[in-house]
Amino acid sequence: MVTKTDPQSVKLLKAVTYASVGVAIFLLVIKCVAWIMTDSVSIQASLVDSLVDTLASLVNFFAIRHALVPADKEHRFGHGKIEAIAAQAQSLFIAGTALWLGFEALHRFAHPEPVQETPLGLSIITVTIVITLALVAFQKYVIARTNSTVIKADHLHFKGDLFLNLSVIASLLLSSQVGWLFIDPLCGLLIGGYIMYTSWKIAKEAFHILIDRELPDEERKKIQDIVMAHTNVLGFHGLKTRTSGPSRFIQLHLEMDGNMSLLKAHTIAHEVSHSLETAFPQTEVIIHQDPWDDSYEDGLLKQ
Repeated sequence: MVTKTDPQSVKLLKAVTYASVGVAIFLLVIKCVAWIMTDSVSIQASLVDSLVDTLASLVNFFAIRHALVPADKEHRFGHGKIEAIAAQAQSLFIAGTALWLGFEALHRFAHPEPVQETPLGLSIITVTIVITLALVAFQKYVIARTNSTVIKADHLHFKGDLFLNLSVIASLLLSSQVGWLFIDPLCGLLIGGYIMYTSWKIAKEAFHILIDRELPDEERKKIQDIVMAHTNVLGFHGLKTRTSGPSRFIQLHLEMDGNMSLLKAHTIAHEVSHSLETAFPQTEVIIHQDPWDDSYEDGLLKQ
């Protein structure tokens, strides 16, 4: 089982935060050059998005390091929720910049200006797309291994950047080649709307983690199937689940024959726990053994 304290997972989480910060700063610099040279609202929007990505990546950089601190006497469940707090901070950054972009785009609608140095702008945006693709692929791999909430949020930023930059290319071409000056501020306005939507999605997921929302129904159904697959398990009740950063927590009462020995009951509980941890990596499972009683309701039905 890959756990949050597994050395390989720790190495991956640290490496992807270094990569995110490095890429974000690089993209910020070259987009700043492109904006100064072209005076394009759509590139300005992309630049602001990269500024947000840089701030968010720096927040992630420190959040991941604190979240990786092992559980201690005062934090028995670890420090994983620091990731959710960092994601909430990201959503605030993003929402603020989206509003600012909206005002800038509306101003350019009222005072349209032609885009300058279009070939340079196109070249720079193409470079950003290639670099962002490489980072997104790396982040996807790390998420599959760690299930980190902060990396998911960062991945969503940079994945959105790919579509954002494609729209910037379209905006530059239509503004310069067709003469549709309204396309540039329109693109900036649409990008601002997308950034606001991204902010909402990040804030919503982080909020659910902070209030210990249950795992999705399909995952709870999978837990039920795994538990009941053991031949010596007669039923279960009291299923509770939650997440904290990349870690899941599952606890339940396992119902077995009341006449079996304590040792056998303990062994069965251990086997069920192992099956759940195998199916759900980075999960802590707590099982209480109970004698079977037909007055208990089955699994998910009583929740």
